[in-house]
Order: sequence, then C-alpha cells, then structure tokens
Amino acid sequence: MWQDKVKEIIDILENSNVNEIEVTFWGRKVRVVKNASGIVANHTQPEVLHSNSGSSSIKHESENNLEEDSSSGEKILSPMPGVFYSAQSPEKPPFVNEGDPVKKGQVLCIIESMKIMNEIECEQNGIIKKILVKNSDPVEFNQPLFIID
Repeated sequence: MWQDKVKEIIDILENSNVNEIEVTFWGRKVRVVKNASGIVANHTQPEVLHSNSGSSSIKHESENNLEEDSSSGEKILSPMPGVFYSAQSPEKPPFVNEGDPVKKGQVLCIIESMKIMNEIECEQNGIIKKILVKNSDPVEFNQPLFIID
C-alpha cells in the first residue's frame, strides 16, 4: 500500500518544478529527489528515490523571480508539503486574489496533504500583494505561497 503512495509522490514530483519531497507515513520516511546522483535506503535514514526529469533551470528562474518580487512585504509560507488549491472546489471562486484585503484568521487557500484538505489561514491583516503558486501545483514545506503587505 505505501508503494502506491510513493508512486503518487513521484508522479507529483515529475509533474512539478519542485526538486524534492519528503513525507512520513505509516512509520516510514520517504524522500524523493529529482536529478540526484545516488540512492540511499536505510532504516535509520530516509528512503531516497530519484526521478530523472530535467526542470532544474525552471526552479532557479522562479527562485530568482521570487527574490525580486519579495523585496517588500511579508511571505506566507506553506506549513506542509502537498498540493495547493486556491478555491474550495473548481467551480467556486478563489479564496483570495492579488490586491484583496485580508484579515487575521481568513482562509487563504487549501493544501491537500495525504488526502486531507488543510485550510491555510492568514496570520495578520494586510493586502495580498502577490500569489506565488498556481492552482493545483505541488508545494514544499516552507515554500512561499503569498506575499502580503
């Protein structure tokens, strides 16, 4: 059963600009890395699986753009790895758009992690300056999702 989850994680990784995902489930820690040189599998270390997709230049470009865009404003970071959803369902409008005022406790997005939908709430009042993630994109732990003023 956990092998199916690992395959799902690899599929998410291959179809994204994320280079690494680390997940713990059923007492096993699994780390999946794109474009790495070796495989490490040990009970004391995380399992490392590799995917040979070539999108590392995309990641560097997005990091450079993020540094330019985030010179002013507070970053709202992802509290977990998962899939980012901007709305409650595909037919509903997004929780927030760029330029929208937000209040502390307001839902900004949903991150699906291990088939659980987690609402991510704003921790301060402000205005959404930039949304850094597209709907249905996989996100990493501590990846910036929004910039808020």
